[in-house]
Amino acid sequence: MAGSVESGGRDFTQDGSVDLKGNPVLRSKRGGWKACSFVVVYEVFERMAYHGISANLVLYLTRKLREGTVTSANNVTNWVGTIWMTPILGAYVADAHLGRYWTFVIASGIYLSGMCLLTLAVTIPSLKPPSCTHPGDPGCSESASPLQLGVFFGALYTLAIGTGGTKPNISTIGADQFDDFAPKERAHKLSFFNWWMFSIFFGTLFANTFLVYIQDNVGWSIGYGLPMVGLAVSIVIFLVGTPYYRHKVPSGSPFTRMGRVIVAAIRKWSVPLPTDPKELHELDLEEYYSKKNKFRIDSTPSLRCLNKAAVKSGPNTPWMLCSVTQVEETKQILRMIPILIATFIPSTMLAQVNTLFVKQGTTLNRKIGSSFEIPPASLAAFVTLSMLISVVIYDRFFVVIMKKRTNNPRGISLLQRMGIGLIIHIIIMLTASLTERRRLRVAKDHGLVENGGKVPLTIFILLPQFVLMGIADAFLEVSKIEFFYDQAPQGMKSLGTSYSMTSLGIGNFLSSFLLHTVSNITERNGHRGWILNNLNASHLDYYYAFFTILNFLNFIYFLVATKLYVYKAEASESVEVLGSDWAMVRASNNGVSET
Repeated sequence: MAGSVESGGRDFTQDGSVDLKGNPVLRSKRGGWKACSFVVVYEVFERMAYHGISANLVLYLTRKLREGTVTSANNVTNWVGTIWMTPILGAYVADAHLGRYWTFVIASGIYLSGMCLLTLAVTIPSLKPPSCTHPGDPGCSESASPLQLGVFFGALYTLAIGTGGTKPNISTIGADQFDDFAPKERAHKLSFFNWWMFSIFFGTLFANTFLVYIQDNVGWSIGYGLPMVGLAVSIVIFLVGTPYYRHKVPSGSPFTRMGRVIVAAIRKWSVPLPTDPKELHELDLEEYYSKKNKFRIDSTPSLRCLNKAAVKSGPNTPWMLCSVTQVEETKQILRMIPILIATFIPSTMLAQVNTLFVKQGTTLNRKIGSSFEIPPASLAAFVTLSMLISVVIYDRFFVVIMKKRTNNPRGISLLQRMGIGLIIHIIIMLTASLTERRRLRVAKDHGLVENGGKVPLTIFILLPQFVLMGIADAFLEVSKIEFFYDQAPQGMKSLGTSYSMTSLGIGNFLSSFLLHTVSNITERNGHRGWILNNLNASHLDYYYAFFTILNFLNFIYFLVATKLYVYKAEASESVEVLGSDWAMVRASNNGVSET
């Protein structure tokens, strides 16, 4: 472990943080909430930009590019899936080569170029199909040309490549501003991810209200141009904060380090393990860990087969002999995979918010008063609002109450918080199924099944499923990000953060797969499919009921996975340490000195 780093009375950080030139940094000059403020404000504007594009995308595809319900929903979820899968590559580049800061800066340029091209694609007449104001207009039957589709989707996927470098690194950069060796800073990090999610959903709220209204009532050129400007502003804000950031030196490819452990363990499969773990290979504590401000991890009994990589037998090459710390880092990444799998299904539910949930809204009465119509995509604002309120209540009240009962500074464990979110997801899809059944019954009673007319029900009957989704996010999404960051090894934090994003990516791809598969299966033998372009003749209630069952089975799997999960040693110990740290912080704030 790193020791204290002080020189001439100056208080340097003790976690290996450096400036861009690789020099140690003073705690008073860099990092903390001062540096985080730039990161948090960046995230507000960036999420406004991202959700300004994604919130209404399914309607742009159906209205402007003339795509059907299933095709447009699949195109959206495939794109969003790519958005959340590319962070694996961005995390690798950051951890192995460029570092988080430079990976983020370069990726931001790619991100912005994609946004600029997308704005041009919806603005220049030759790059979009003719307008279709009324059903009888000649342009209504004209679909988008291959060139128009190529430019539009090319811009979307350029944007996706850029987000691959920004998303896994920006939250990690924020968390890196707090020194784990300083009790007060380590205590503050506990609240960081809550307020990080607060900033995300604040930007999302603006996108789902103001920008969605602009796109529906003013035009797509301005509706997409504003997110582009917002992204440019966010990048400038981040760069302004550069003098205040702490940085971590790239520690090499995490995939190479893990690969060496797995290969070495396989090659020494028949070699017996020593009875004393101290006989396993480890680097010198002072030379390789203390001086380099790195963590050494002791051997653990879980996944014992990988311990063979540290058995002193045969050549001392990197692919034949690994340190105990290297083995334990690999174990930590592998141990999280069952928990990661449990997050795929709820991520699939999130994909419904900007696809099928929005399409449901187009079939209902959207008028408020005599003239104003609420855009269907703006209902996603209620996801944001309920999440914002839930995070504040959770952080300020729930945690305070539970800390007194559990002595856990987080109130409850991260996995317990995730479990509550999974239960809420079951309730969400059950609610959505019952609501859709009611909508279909009213459509049938009014003879609207075949003509697909507007159902005489207010759009606000969909409100419960949107509000519940926000509450679920406050439990599941916040804890998911914090869990994968917290449990990742010190040198693989970007990779750990990318786990939570991979969850969203696979969830969106899984949504596309399920939608396509269910549509094909239910259309066989002359039967109507569950999901048609005419939602009044569809059976979304069956589809949502299927999701309810899927969520319940996933929750059972999660209970098994958490029962078998072993927290990494230093994280388990840190819960007790953090409890005393909070006491120290409160005491110091009250002017009380401890002996």
